[in-house]
Amino acid sequence: MEGLPRSQTLALDWLDEHRRVVVASLIETLGSAPLEAGAEMLVDDASRIEGSVTGGCVEAALVQEAQAILEGAPPRAVRYGISDQDAADVGLMCGGTVEVFLHELTEEHREALTAVRDAREDGRPVALATLLDGDHAGRSMAVLDDSTVGTFDGPRLLDDAVTRDARGFLAEGRSAIRRYSARGEVMGSDVRVHIQAFASPPQMLIFGAIDFSAALAPLAAAIGYHVTICDARAAFASSPRFSRHAEVTIDWPDRHVAQRMLGPRDAILVFTHDPKFDEPALTAALESEAGYIGALGSRRTHADRVARLRAAGVDDAALERINSPCGLDIGARTPSETAIAVLAEILALRAGRDGGRLKHGTEPIHPRTADVT
Repeated sequence: MEGLPRSQTLALDWLDEHRRVVVASLIETLGSAPLEAGAEMLVDDASRIEGSVTGGCVEAALVQEAQAILEGAPPRAVRYGISDQDAADVGLMCGGTVEVFLHELTEEHREALTAVRDAREDGRPVALATLLDGDHAGRSMAVLDDSTVGTFDGPRLLDDAVTRDARGFLAEGRSAIRRYSARGEVMGSDVRVHIQAFASPPQMLIFGAIDFSAALAPLAAAIGYHVTICDARAAFASSPRFSRHAEVTIDWPDRHVAQRMLGPRDAILVFTHDPKFDEPALTAALESEAGYIGALGSRRTHADRVARLRAAGVDDAALERINSPCGLDIGARTPSETAIAVLAEILALRAGRDGGRLKHGTEPIHPRTADVT
């Protein structure tokens, strides 16, 4: 599971030390930005700083904003972009725009932050919702699958609406800003709430304990996937090179897929190179909700595989879900190069991109992150 940001854990420690703490949270990025939304920086009353929201571009300006809050200024959202003179003054030169929300953490936040920390340590999904506008801006709620901790101290309707939306965001594995009316109705835009979801990691199931699986597992794990390598042949899967970066399971692929709850964030890779394993794995994968299904093999191998699957009753719409030969066309030959090509294709499709060269593209490198209304 994605861990709790170090800044939030550290904030609890600083509160224990009776230090006054301002947190600056990156809540939105438009275009290119050094770090993703969710990055945080802490500033205490002795001007000690931990964390970063832009890798150094606007941090000096944010320290001044934090000091103003410690001196009594209210919570506020600040925005820096390359077109703004203020942004040029503080050095945001990446071409994008960032919005950062600053507020002081107090004892009122301890309960919600502790709930988030404890949920993460227990491996449970949890969301942290922070109110960005109004008299109670800065208040936070922790939303778990079966409970909430904290309140915005406003209309009960708002708390209830945010709870529902936060659980939806957890299911989708995304964070965003949500807008509501002043009374809490979802059809409104008076009040913004930043919902930061700490969801369960996406799953990657790799069928076949071979060199390509060993090469892909550490790369996928490094970007947040929980990787499982499954093979019905115990002798193939016993090498520690597979278990270093993945959970290893000895099972038939169709039986194993049937035991897993898979969704759009999850991926299935079929690397066994043997029809008696490949075809049950692909048939089971196509019956799941996995967002990516890929298989190794030459074009001829895949054509033969498709013919057998079609003869077994798999329709053409389902067959179109199979990415084979899987991976982007980067001239990969070795297992490590192929792993990079496969993972690049998964990332490109997840982002709605075609995987072409940035040099030849015209779209923004980082697409606009829009509010969810």
